[in-house]
Amino acid sequence: MNKIRVGWKEKAKLSGLGISSIKVKVDTGAKTSSLHAFDIKLIERDDNTYVSFKTCPLRRHPKRIFNCEAEMIDFRKITSSNGETQSRYVIRTPITIGDQTWDIDITLANREKMRYKMLLGREAMENILVSPTEAYLQSPKD
Repeated sequence: MNKIRVGWKEKAKLSGLGISSIKVKVDTGAKTSSLHAFDIKLIERDDNTYVSFKTCPLRRHPKRIFNCEAEMIDFRKITSSNGETQSRYVIRTPITIGDQTWDIDITLANREKMRYKMLLGREAMENILVSPTEAYLQSPKD
């Protein structure tokens, strides 16, 4: 896969979760990607554990809520930027930025008060180059 050039914020698609557009803050300081999630519930099915959750990916449309479900692949301790450690569920889902799609691991966290409902961390940046002074290089802002 060729590396794509992205700005410090981009639009992405999380097709595995049914989210066709979400503004993502590209955060080279964060190791793990994170998605705003609430009403998180574990579901046991077919000898696997799934996570059911709700998310509101559009900051300007807080009543547009998506019901999502994904297989839980891990449960990790994450230290946030303010130094607080939390245990979070981890899911794996495809992300599309521009014309590139790849699988990433995402932790589920309450990002209700955050400007961006999703952070793209370093672990998900193998295929991208970040231009920190530019934005929306792979998608128009609207």
